[in-house]
Amino acid sequence: MSMADSLKKLNEMDLSDIDLDINKAGSWPIAVKVIVWLILAGIVFGGYYHFTIKDQLASLERKQQEEQSLRTKFSQRSLEAANLDAYKQQLAEMRERFGTMVAQLPSKTQIPGLLDDVAEKVAESGLTLGNMKIQGEVSQNFYIELPVEMQMSGNYHDFGGFVSGVASLPRIVTLHDFSITRGKSGDDLSMTITARTYRYKEQDEQ
Repeated sequence: MSMADSLKKLNEMDLSDIDLDINKAGSWPIAVKVIVWLILAGIVFGGYYHFTIKDQLASLERKQQEEQSLRTKFSQRSLEAANLDAYKQQLAEMRERFGTMVAQLPSKTQIPGLLDDVAEKVAESGLTLGNMKIQGEVSQNFYIELPVEMQMSGNYHDFGGFVSGVASLPRIVTLHDFSITRGKSGDDLSMTITARTYRYKEQDEQ
């Protein structure tokens, strides 16, 4: 009897007339036996999947994600290794530049001499220094900023000479917040400007 015939016979059969006692399973119709076996097989497979295959699939997915992560890290490390010599050269250049910049920062004891140099540039430019007021220090990461407010008088040409003179100083001095007003005579001008100099933090200040 084929499976189709068994299913047709099962469809026409009154299940209430069948004794489904497990002890009499040998006398069950073939279609009933097939269905029971399919149900049992489904239960067994479902249990095996739930308790074994499902965990293995989750573990496989985690391993695949770890593999992808390791591949990405390997690619990054390979790229870094290929450019290692270039990174070392860049680091050496940065250290050299940093050392040059630090050398341009005076110590605390050199600040008075630097202010004298700025005042000297005022005189060399033909300007008249009216007032020089040292303001409070401003602490930064590894250096300290010292603003100095200056008042001077002269003409445009003298101001240009002063700016060029400050730029030529071996130490770092920057100019900020300037204002110019007309003086009493025709070409006479008055300028207020803030010169900021910077010094390296001493060991006890860090």
